Amino acid sequence: MYPEAIVIPMKAELTSSGFEDLTSSSAVENAIKQQGTVLMVVNSVCGCAAGACRPGVKLSLSNSKTPSKLTTVFAGFDTDAVATARQHFAPYPPSSPCIALFKNGELVHMVERHNIEGRTAAMIAEHLKMVYDEFC
Repeated sequence: MYPEAIVIPMKAELTSSGFEDLTSSSAVENAIKQQGTVLMVVNSVCGCAAGACRPGVKLSLSNSKTPSKLTTVFAGFDTDAVATARQHFAPYPPSSPCIALFKNGELVHMVERHNIEGRTAAMIAEHLKMVYDEFC
């Protein structure tokens, strides 16, 4: 498990932009089953999370359509919450970072780590904006 001193500032990059920090299995279950669209970011300490994922997700929120609810869990820290979230990501294998969009409790889009690595924040944001236009 990662030290809290390292994780808290990385969590704050999303929570300061309106993301709810889900730290328990029950919080994840409650978020996913809500009506509307729920964006769930599996945050991470890796470089692609810092350089592309978190900035790209935040940039995507400038779109005219956005998810009803913004949530995040942290891999290697919120272990129960992440494990529960990943149960809802099937058939996608565990990866972090990753970005999932649920609509009315169903997974409708997934951005896996291999879709984040090597891409810029702007590329991720543009991709997510297209996803929001389709599902939100």
